Amino acid sequence: MAGRRVNVNVGVLGHIDSGKTALARALSTTASTAAFDKQPQSRERGITLDLGFSCFSVPLPGAEPGAGETVLQVTLVDCPGHASLIRTIIGGAQIIDLMMLVIDVTKGMQTQSAECLVIGQIACQKLVVVLNKIDLLAEEKRQAAIDKMTKKMQKTLENTKFRGAPIIPVAAKPGGPEAPETEAPQGISELIELLKSHISIPTRDPSGPFLMSVDHCFSIKGQGTVMTGTILSGSIGLGDSVEIPALKVMDDHSVIGRSLFKKETN
Repeated sequence: MAGRRVNVNVGVLGHIDSGKTALARALSTTASTAAFDKQPQSRERGITLDLGFSCFSVPLPGAEPGAGETVLQVTLVDCPGHASLIRTIIGGAQIIDLMMLVIDVTKGMQTQSAECLVIGQIACQKLVVVLNKIDLLAEEKRQAAIDKMTKKMQKTLENTKFRGAPIIPVAAKPGGPEAPETEAPQGISELIELLKSHISIPTRDPSGPFLMSVDHCFSIKGQGTVMTGTILSGSIGLGDSVEIPALKVMDDHSVIGRSLFKKETN
């Protein structure tokens, strides 16, 4: 019997140019809306401007063979790091179950790193700190530099709700964004195992009124208007009617299709 997917949302937050999008790309197997800075404006400016969504799937920890819930789908919410986009960052933080705080290991905590940590304390219960860009450290001094930054981050977290949170070193894109795709990322499999051990499966209540936080809205020829988002409560089926108060669209509109990362759902 095919197992159904259990979804958790993991936020990827941190200071601008800490390598958040590169980390999301290294982890992901499926891309969705605005993933990996594919919008022309993001590519032109070289920064993340919108929430990007992608995912990867792993066996559900503790699931018995043949059990109904066998696949853990980890949805990555890649948040901008620029100070001017703080509202977008807050919007992303409201829909995540666990936060990955990405730190440039050569720079440590920066302004938006601290802001993301504050947002995480309000919106999230679990944190994993990712020390990125370890490939930029001199090899003979690399481990000592990682240990030093790990101690600094432990001290930073000491007086927060995330005291004792795990800290892991990685190189999501060795050589930097312009480097050729010849060198494999470092530490990604270890990060996936760490996430598996620290993710708590949230309780989703399908009862009650349907409420969805809208992420993106666009038109596809032959299909009509497509809205992507995160369901916060309730559930929805084909033919159900929805209202969109934020756009002052109060007339009933029927749902004609549902998909999750390009796969139809039942």
